[in-house]
Amino acid sequence: MSQNTRLKKLRQASAFLVIGGLAFVVDALTYNLLVFWVDGRGPMFDAPVPAKIIAIVVASIVTYIGNRYWTFNDRHLPPKLSRYVLFVVFNLIAMGLQLGCLWFSRYVLGLDSVLADNISGTIIGQILATAFRFFTYDRFVFPHEEKTPVSENA
Repeated sequence: MSQNTRLKKLRQASAFLVIGGLAFVVDALTYNLLVFWVDGRGPMFDAPVPAKIIAIVVASIVTYIGNRYWTFNDRHLPPKLSRYVLFVVFNLIAMGLQLGCLWFSRYVLGLDSVLADNISGTIIGQILATAFRFFTYDRFVFPHEEKTPVSENA
């Protein structure tokens, strides 16, 4: 791998992590407002999994916009329905990773504190989901596609 390619990958990974950090904040704020609010018992305290789904959907919008227009902005990507379908499918899988961590903590371990929910669903779940998203976005959602030359005869 050339030095230029390594630098490009490093820039791309760094941008992805910045966008992921922003999405992490959006996810955590949304979830904590819905579940714990100010007094420790928010409107969705007894429904943490649906609250996490809402938080992830909001954060996913942030990740799509940030990754499409910053992280992977060097790629020629003509609009394709399949790209959006893949984005949704991969985000549903990533959501499953996060929800699985939260569900396990809440319903198997019986932990329902602010700290437990944020460690399981927001930190551990987000790390797993972010790693999954980086590899799938790079390869399938925002792939390198060669520009098709315009024929002079057309």
